[in-house]
Order: sequence, then C-alpha cells, then structure tokens
Amino acid sequence: MLTVFIDFKSPASYLALEPTLALASEAGVTVEWLPFPVRPFSIPAEQADETVGERHRRVRAIAQRETHLHYAAVQGLPMYFSQTPAGSETALAALAGMQGDPVPFLRAAFAGYWTAQADLDDEAVVAALLSSVQTDLPNVTAARAKLESIRTRAAESGVFESPTYLVADQMFVGREHLPWIGSLIAAKLGQ
Repeated sequence: MLTVFIDFKSPASYLALEPTLALASEAGVTVEWLPFPVRPFSIPAEQADETVGERHRRVRAIAQRETHLHYAAVQGLPMYFSQTPAGSETALAALAGMQGDPVPFLRAAFAGYWTAQADLDDEAVVAALLSSVQTDLPNVTAARAKLESIRTRAAESGVFESPTYLVADQMFVGREHLPWIGSLIAAKLGQ
C-alpha cells in the first residue's frame, strides 16, 4: 500500500494525482488517500520597501507558480491561481469520512478547485461534488473529527506538506520522487 497525504488547495497535490494513480496501477498497489490541510498557495504582494527576504519569498513563489503551470500544461490540465484562494476543509473532512473508492471525488474536487476556484469549505459545494460522483456527504461532525485525528497523527509523524508519500517506512515530499517511490515499491514486492 502507498499512503499519500493531499490537500485539494495544494497545486502540487493536484499535479500529483494522475501520476500517482498511474504508478499505483503499474505497480499493482492500492493508494490510501489521506487528507492533510496545508496553507493555500499565495504570492506575496510586492512592497515598495520590501526586504531582501520578502523579495526572495515573492520571487520564489512566482517561480513556483510558473513551474506548476508548466507541469499542468504538460499533463493537459487546466490550472488557475486565484488572488484569494478558496478553502478546502469541508472537502478534506468528506475525504476523511468517505467509504469506498475516493478517486472520482478526488478528481471532481481537484478539478472544481483548480478550474473554477470552487470553495471546498462550503458544505453545499462539497455535497454537489459528491453527488456528481454518486456519493453522499458523510456525517460532517464525525468526518471533521476524523480529519483532525489524521492531521494530528500525520504532523506527529513529520508530515508538513502535501503531497507527502509514505512507502517502505520512508517519507517523500513531492511528486518528483515518484520514480524512486516506484523503485521502492518494486523492491518491496520483489519485482
């Protein structure tokens, strides 16, 4: 099994979804998709009197956005960055409380967020996305409690960003590690 911590508002998680599914299919392993809320991606506003550190953070964020957009184009995925990013907490809670295959919901939620900036913290929006993939909204109170439990355990294990992969007792942050993860899975399965 491959465990992956994701957040719908993480551009790197969005770009990791399909490559992760392809790797899992090729390796013959299942993926455990776990919600892990992270800060929304944002680019600091340019300040007339910004410090070197502030300028560095701003320029680096711009470069990160351009890199994400490049890889979205390579995958043929639409990707729009909003000036005021929407939330994802309710959708993450829905994922935490979901029974069955979460992949259709993952695809719908990521697409909603990154193409239309859907507010995935709005219960009605999340219910509509779940309905579109023939899944009901789980008990929100219980799902939020489960999300908090997952978040706490993940943070205690050292998870701080998404996507984060756990395989063979090792942690990898970012989709760029997928080739290495594939090799570890193959070695673990004796392929």
